[in-house]
Amino acid sequence: MAVTHLGSISFSSSMPSISSPSLKHPFNLNKNKPLIVAAMSDDPVREWILSEGKATQIKGISPIGGGCINRATCYDTDAGSFFVKTNRSIGPSMFEGEALGLNAMYETGSIRVPKPYKVGSLPTGGSYIIMEFIEFGASRGNQSALGRKLAEMHKAAKSEKGFGFHVDNTIGRYHARNQDHI
Repeated sequence: MAVTHLGSISFSSSMPSISSPSLKHPFNLNKNKPLIVAAMSDDPVREWILSEGKATQIKGISPIGGGCINRATCYDTDAGSFFVKTNRSIGPSMFEGEALGLNAMYETGSIRVPKPYKVGSLPTGGSYIIMEFIEFGASRGNQSALGRKLAEMHKAAKSEKGFGFHVDNTIGRYHARNQDHI
């Protein structure tokens, strides 16, 4: 196993750690805290951010509120911020559908949505999606302009066979059958 980080790491509860009183921190910063070691393959989100995400350092990981079935976090790095959603019980198909939908909306250029970067399985079960982080702020903006942009997006992405998207996806934990509309 290749060790990529030595020291105190703050991750979700699925992040395996090694804690042993016989292991000593090389800098002996705090004798009362256990040593935590993480392998890159144990955290595919971290691995992607530090390789394909072009970051060399993760400065912080912050929880973001909202949603009811997924954990949402912001990874702040030296290459910018990434928005990450994880689900400990649902496989990657849910996030694959979300990524396809987001990418289709992104490609229209009509409304600002996060660009999806990576979808995958978690080693302990469940899945994740890594996206561009967008700082929205508190303003609701111009709702009429939003309506026009949504109409633009739907016109740009209209199916040849009617309305709907060519891939089934989910709304929360519920399956959305889009094929019935095409």
